[in-house]
Amino acid sequence: MHARLLPYGDGAVLVELDSLDDALALHGVLTGPRRPAGLSDAVLGARTVLLVAREPRFLPGLRTAAQAAVAQPPQSPHGDPDTAEPPPDPVRIPVRYDGPDLAQVCDLTGLSQDEVVAAHTATPWTVGFAGFAPGFAYLVGGDPRLRVPRRTTPRSTVPAGSVGLADEFSGIYPRDSPGGWQLVGTTDAQLWSLDRNPPALLRPRGVVWFTDVAAAPAGGQAAPEGGR
Repeated sequence: MHARLLPYGDGAVLVELDSLDDALALHGVLTGPRRPAGLSDAVLGARTVLLVAREPRFLPGLRTAAQAAVAQPPQSPHGDPDTAEPPPDPVRIPVRYDGPDLAQVCDLTGLSQDEVVAAHTATPWTVGFAGFAPGFAYLVGGDPRLRVPRRTTPRSTVPAGSVGLADEFSGIYPRDSPGGWQLVGTTDAQLWSLDRNPPALLRPRGVVWFTDVAAAPAGGQAAPEGGR
């Protein structure tokens, strides 16, 4: 694992890495039993981990801990189970595959609609990092056949609950907002709620399974809040 440590204001250290897998592994180590003293928060990015100190005096220790973790990385991108924070419980998201771009995704991938749905639901996705809007998670690790480009013309408004694909990612819009992802479905899952602790339904390193509402037995839909 290679990394570059950069100052981030007077209260944080930004660790730049080569890949999302490296960022996930480092985040798991530094938020687990080896969590360094004075670490207030560790924020994942696509190839970065931002280490926020409770006070500036803890910054040297955070830098040392990050350098040590980089020098002896875990073998798994999810971290060493003996030293990493356990990932969140898996979440199941029921989806109605009625998105306006489903036919376009079929054209781009060469798959039928049933095959697109099967590919989206048959493989577990991992929450790589959050961004864009509260509750929005960039999901990775899905079926590589679903890798499609963003729309050439973004929409001015994408409805909350829209499930989309873009490049290697899948994601769910937590609120009405502009967006350029290819929309394949909708869900009633609540991605962000201040009445929940933590507010975000999907958290870094968590596993997400999409389920097809149309294929669920009568009365047997998975609850939007997910679980094992």
